[in-house]
Amino acid sequence: MNKIRVTIWHEFFHEHTNDDVAAMYPDGMHECLAAALQADDLEIRTAWLMQDEDHGLSDDVLNSTDVMLWWGHALHDNVRDDIAEKVVQRVLNGMGFIALHSAHMAKPFCKLMGQPCKLRWRCANEKAIVWNVHPTHPITQGVPLHFELEREEMYGEVFQIPQPDDLLFITWFAGGNVFRGGCTFTRGLGKIFYFHPGHEDCPSFHNPNVIKVIANSIRWAAPGTLIDLEGNKSQKMLVGGDV
Repeated sequence: MNKIRVTIWHEFFHEHTNDDVAAMYPDGMHECLAAALQADDLEIRTAWLMQDEDHGLSDDVLNSTDVMLWWGHALHDNVRDDIAEKVVQRVLNGMGFIALHSAHMAKPFCKLMGQPCKLRWRCANEKAIVWNVHPTHPITQGVPLHFELEREEMYGEVFQIPQPDDLLFITWFAGGNVFRGGCTFTRGLGKIFYFHPGHEDCPSFHNPNVIKVIANSIRWAAPGTLIDLEGNKSQKMLVGGDV
């Protein structure tokens, strides 16, 4: 079996500065996700902002990543521009990209969208109901028509993104706001999925439906053939890819 090579990238900042976050994610949100997503067809590694001078994203790592999960929040500006550009080029060459929570403002995501990607927000940690509005899409398979997040940071419209290829989830918050919280895009040869849950002091990455959505999105975004940073075609073929 050709495994899908997944890199989970994370700032790994709040766990060192907030006791509540450290208690909820003692090994970091990235390691929580890595453990929850373990499967026979996935080869998962993690990387974080201060891991090394390349933020854990050397050319070797990028060239051996089929799908990247990106979680950012407080330190978007600390990501080097050249690293962000390499991630963008990797997506254009076929790497899948899953932007989680505040990664809507991450440099790679904003570059790929070509829009401000700003939104309304309220850090009230209120109940949210995630509605599955595209139940036939590969990412929504096995996901109920709606599920509840016991608390989550409110993200609301207007969300300044381009028109998505597909709108998969709309979230309602107890404060009355709604949000296009699950959207797909295509850029170059790469598939992109944005999914909003995952505020650092909320237990969303312990929610089985959230994990199911992310797992499905990895398999959906996995390419068939990748092109490395030098333009060389990879020989690795992945089951389910359609590049």
